[in-house]
Amino acid sequence: MTVLETLVTKSLDRELPSRAEALRVLAGDDELLDVVAAAFRVRREFFGRRVKLNTIVNLKSGLCPEDCTYCSQRLGSTAQIMKYSWIDPAEAAELAGKAVDAGVKRVCLVASGRGPGDRDIRRVETTIGAIKAEHPQVEVCVCLGLLQDGQAERLRDAGAYAYSHNLNTSEERYGEICTTHTFADRVDTVRRATRGGLSPCSGAIFGMGESDDEIVDLAFALRNLDPDSVPVNFLIPFEGTPLEGRWDLTPERCLRILALFRFCFPDVEVRLAGGREIHLRGMQVLALHVANSIFLGDYLTSEGQPGGDDLQLIADAGFTIEGMEQPTLPVARHDLVTLRHRGAGSAAPAD
Repeated sequence: MTVLETLVTKSLDRELPSRAEALRVLAGDDELLDVVAAAFRVRREFFGRRVKLNTIVNLKSGLCPEDCTYCSQRLGSTAQIMKYSWIDPAEAAELAGKAVDAGVKRVCLVASGRGPGDRDIRRVETTIGAIKAEHPQVEVCVCLGLLQDGQAERLRDAGAYAYSHNLNTSEERYGEICTTHTFADRVDTVRRATRGGLSPCSGAIFGMGESDDEIVDLAFALRNLDPDSVPVNFLIPFEGTPLEGRWDLTPERCLRILALFRFCFPDVEVRLAGGREIHLRGMQVLALHVANSIFLGDYLTSEGQPGGDDLQLIADAGFTIEGMEQPTLPVARHDLVTLRHRGAGSAAPAD
């Protein structure tokens, strides 16, 4: 059995690859199309040919006190981005509604800052209510930074479905990209969101100089958090940030990273996120054979490709848009442990 065949078999059994297997995916020992084809077998098993559409509503932009080197909103950034305080809940609901009309299933409400205060939570509660009043079936994901006690529960009670907080890079090198908070702070927030009843969403950004080993470290750390969705971002090197001009990624590198994440998260929503247009370029269609979810429209501070182009790309590749009524995750995703009621001690025969 080849390494790729082993990876497929393990993934279908929801088994984590070994470190050596994971590193091989990134190393280039196997032909790229063979890697993509192997990842597609896993994607197809758990998600068929469906593509879930997501969109971002940026509630508050710029002037963040954190110093994440990849971010155009960071402390000290001179990137020429839009800067504004909280938009009105009605405006946010209108933006969300247009996205839902275009086929979006999840709306991600994002605000810059270290983390929300009580007043911020109240604003977001109102915004969630305005969106759900018009579109009760839409999934609302919230991304507000580091959470404090009780905040996840309040967002859940307001109607939020998920909370997004990326780990971004490996623990070993986290201090190189941010000094105002720690890797442990981010892990803590993901766990708070999960305990608070929100679906955990946590992923990464690649293209910041990380090694293969660091990519695998991050994938394994995320696996330990058991997220329901994993956004895979590729660095957008904004002018005015410490990482401006950093163009380390190739389309092949991006696809190998995506494939690794599919093998590590076989039955999880792997989302093709920021930077896909500029790094994958004409190979975005191959990425759809690995990821089962994408962002439609613009990102936080940069423009995405036109939504109509994305919808055409999906259709041309033979995929379909996931409907509101279709569950994204496999039924067994959160029910992997089945109590035994057969065999010894029962009247039912063992199976």
